[in-house]
Amino acid sequence: MKPFSASELAERLAAAVDIARGAGEMLVEGLGHAGQVRTKRSATDLLTEFDLKAEGYILDQLRGRFPGEAILAEESGRQGEGDSLWVVDPLDGTTNFAHGIPFYCVSMAWVAGGQPRVGVIYAPALAELFTGVHGGPAKRNGETLQVSDRDDLDASLLVTGFPYDVRTRPDNNLDNYRRLALRSRAVRRMGSAALDLAYVAAGRFDGYWEVETHPWDFAAGALLVECAGGRLTTLGGDRPLATHSTSVVATNGLIHDQLLTALSSAEAS
Repeated sequence: MKPFSASELAERLAAAVDIARGAGEMLVEGLGHAGQVRTKRSATDLLTEFDLKAEGYILDQLRGRFPGEAILAEESGRQGEGDSLWVVDPLDGTTNFAHGIPFYCVSMAWVAGGQPRVGVIYAPALAELFTGVHGGPAKRNGETLQVSDRDDLDASLLVTGFPYDVRTRPDNNLDNYRRLALRSRAVRRMGSAALDLAYVAAGRFDGYWEVETHPWDFAAGALLVECAGGRLTTLGGDRPLATHSTSVVATNGLIHDQLLTALSSAEAS
């Protein structure tokens, strides 16, 4: 795989920021006003007309600016082949959005060689733009981010999420949640995996885990965490791949092994 120049990465970052902002403007207009809310894979997996509207806008923009490059989007799947891939979640946190809760975002990542090289997470209702470029810093509204320096799991603030089929799936993460709630300072469930990861990068959370993820959930956020000095693995301790892994553990690095051990203990019991 050829190396990427700083100018190429900067061009893609600028494009992703511009496109994410455009999609975010559409979402702000719809917050609390989604008129077409329906379910997808389960009663807890929602879709609104704004998911589709924002995704259509993002795909049109990417095709115009980067013709021929592959795109993997939550609602429309993968289009195109090749090593250069845009991974898009037009609205991460749809349930929050449908209920008028402003914790949601647009997530975009450019992936090459199986790893994210550019990442953008934009939370329009919160006026927060998180950006990262492989080899560079992670930023929030232009200011450099750094993961927390907390080294004790017992004093750590964690965040997690649950799979769409939480009501029927045996490994639904509820056991992990219960155990970690007793092992940490607290465990939050915010409803947006992408923003959860951005908050780990910003040092707001010390760690995050989820047992079922998709590329659009974590590709951009994974890059932010690593750029901010954090560590990412799967639940099994392997390095996650942006287009294949189905579980993610992200921390400040200092509590990573402690969190993995606690999760392994929960799974073994």
